[in-house]
Amino acid sequence: MKANVGTTDKIFRVIVGLGIIGAAVYLQEPWGGWWGAIGAVPILTAFIGFCPAYLPFGISTCCTTTEEPKAE
Repeated sequence: MKANVGTTDKIFRVIVGLGIIGAAVYLQEPWGGWWGAIGAVPILTAFIGFCPAYLPFGISTCCTTTEEPKAE
């Protein structure tokens, strides 16, 4: 399982996940209802750094630069 979620993507996922959970709490769903569970998905994928939905499309938002600075 190779990481495919970059830093900016992680931040965005946490914000969106918290927003969905916050909306569920604001709307007074019992225990957050299904929206609470749906909001946990982007937070979970942000913390593990892997999104299974990216696999079929070959998407990766990770920085893949492995180039080292050249010595002068």
